[in-house]
Amino acid sequence: MTPQEKHSKAPNLFQIIASVVAAAFGVQSSKNRERDFRQGNAAIYVGVGVIATILFVLLIYGTVKLVLS
Repeated sequence: MTPQEKHSKAPNLFQIIASVVAAAFGVQSSKNRERDFRQGNAAIYVGVGVIATILFVLLIYGTVKLVLS
């Protein structure tokens, strides 16, 4: 696989999740951000971001319920 082929490949699910988590914490690297904007599909990133947000809210809700019980 040549370097051009490697860079033209769309990000896999793990890379998308890692990018969403890194962006949520504000630590996304410039290299990954550029990859996401060049090869990524915005709808996939939005979907993963919504799912991650829902899971985060449920985690906080469950933690509060556990502490208060």
